[in-house]
Amino acid sequence: MAKDNIIGREHEIKLLDDLIASDKAEFVALYGRRRVGKTYLLQQYFDGKMDFYYTGMFQTEKNVQIDRFATLLSQFSDKPKKKIKTWFEAFDVLREYISMLDKKKVIVFLDELPWMDTPKSNFLAAFSEFWNTWGCQRPELKLFICGSSTTWIMSNIIGDRGGLYGRMTRAIYIAPFNLGETEQFLIKMKGIRWNRHQILELYMILGGIPYYLDLLKKGVPFTQCIDGLFFNRGAALRNEFDFLYRSLYGNSTLYKQVIEILSKRLTGLTRSEIAKALKLKSGGALSEALENLSNCDFIRRYTSIGKSTKDTIYQLTDLFSLFHLKFVKSYNNDENFWTRLHGQSVQTTWAGYAFEQVCLHHIPQIKAKLGISGVLSNVCSWIGSQKDSSGKIIQSGQIDLLIDRNDEVINVCEIKYYKSKFNIDDEYAEYLRERMALFQRVTKTGKALWLTIITTYGLTESANSGEVQNVVLSDDLFVINLP
Repeated sequence: MAKDNIIGREHEIKLLDDLIASDKAEFVALYGRRRVGKTYLLQQYFDGKMDFYYTGMFQTEKNVQIDRFATLLSQFSDKPKKKIKTWFEAFDVLREYISMLDKKKVIVFLDELPWMDTPKSNFLAAFSEFWNTWGCQRPELKLFICGSSTTWIMSNIIGDRGGLYGRMTRAIYIAPFNLGETEQFLIKMKGIRWNRHQILELYMILGGIPYYLDLLKKGVPFTQCIDGLFFNRGAALRNEFDFLYRSLYGNSTLYKQVIEILSKRLTGLTRSEIAKALKLKSGGALSEALENLSNCDFIRRYTSIGKSTKDTIYQLTDLFSLFHLKFVKSYNNDENFWTRLHGQSVQTTWAGYAFEQVCLHHIPQIKAKLGISGVLSNVCSWIGSQKDSSGKIIQSGQIDLLIDRNDEVINVCEIKYYKSKFNIDDEYAEYLRERMALFQRVTKTGKALWLTIITTYGLTESANSGEVQNVVLSDDLFVINLP
């Protein structure tokens, strides 16, 4: 196992160790968004020692896929290629090959499984028959599948109600890198040594997607790297947004519409508000889209304190999508666009919101800094208002992040992206006091409210800084070894 080439993934590696060591057949699904490193993890973990490995091909006809499957089987088995016409025959030949192997552990990896399931191919029926009637009875067989199409994986494997229901032994979600892992990747795998402010801004643009990070070039200034990825002629990620959603989801148009609507209301929308904005009738398609987007961390859903589930808010959290819709979609053919824009007000406004989303992706690190990793808590944002006796709104407010703890404390978090130490002047201090008072009146909470500032470089000492109970710096978000 080539562990030295794997950044992070300690939990996933421990799961894989346990699955390989088991004395029964294992059927394991790795899932997550495209480019997140599912295939890379298995390739490095097994270090080329797989007994069979096949990758489905995007939008490729059944007969081409089956022929390629047969070719690879002949190469692995060192036997003449057999003429195969159906997936049932393909899995029969795979069964024969596995039966011939005199090994305690047989590793089979079928990558991009959803792309094999082309219309009228009967792939899923053949695959189910292979596992249910034979594979599950072979204790030496460790079958791994991957798929970027989360809809397919969730519907047909993890949440299947058909032939594979209850047959999978483990599902492993592969998440993007966090900030600390991103820093490790840049240093160890690319030899890039940027300061943490640059890495933070990079994360705001690319998220923690290993494939995107691997496109960066050592020795190229930061802003020029971004221009090279998005705005130069032939930029590698110029068209990535469309391909990303097309490869992940069958009905990519609806998914992209949901993402675009949420990008215009950064505080989030309810399901009914999304349906109204998209002029959709009530139905399951939108619910499925919201579920699948949530499962892959493109959006988050939360219910504010004092609200019911029908008031659940959906909010765009995917940093790559946000950057694309904000800047790349309206690209103006300036190959030095990001270099010229850097530091201007529109870039600063985007960075403020993107930093909020970075914080939401690093709640474990924030809780660790606060010393409450072991305290049960609900994490959400809050939008609320106070009304008079006639129902007229007399005051409204919003809080970036609340950590509602079981120890009778709520951390009221104010998130500030700033290029120096942040100063709480008298006007801003009064604003914070009024907003916390509004929150207490509207929610009627009896818990202690602790003002917590999450910012890049900390606070300037002032008469008002004493009102802050906790300060979390952007450096604290880079912690990897959490308690």
